[in-house]
Amino acid sequence: MASLFAATLPSTLSRYIIPFYAFHPDVRRLIYTTNAIESLNAKLRRAVRARGHFPTDEAAMKLLFLVLNRSEKEWTMPAREWSLAKAQFAILFGERFTKAMA
Repeated sequence: MASLFAATLPSTLSRYIIPFYAFHPDVRRLIYTTNAIESLNAKLRRAVRARGHFPTDEAAMKLLFLVLNRSEKEWTMPAREWSLAKAQFAILFGERFTKAMA
């Protein structure tokens, strides 16, 4: 098991970890931060816990949809490093990034 890990570590480092460090530290923070995700998960859990029981899967999906819809309306401010991240992504990914942002 350890030898398998040791054999795959160099390719994993070169494919996933080392390219991550090419980004500016503020951009890296924007990529790896989970505060927004954790906040959204907490809202979903709170809504499910408050309701308790759902007669059907569709009822549960409707509640989650409503919570997500309400949460989206509360998101008024972009992440503070987003403008820096967009500039770096535009440089690195060029036309592919600008088309996606349009």
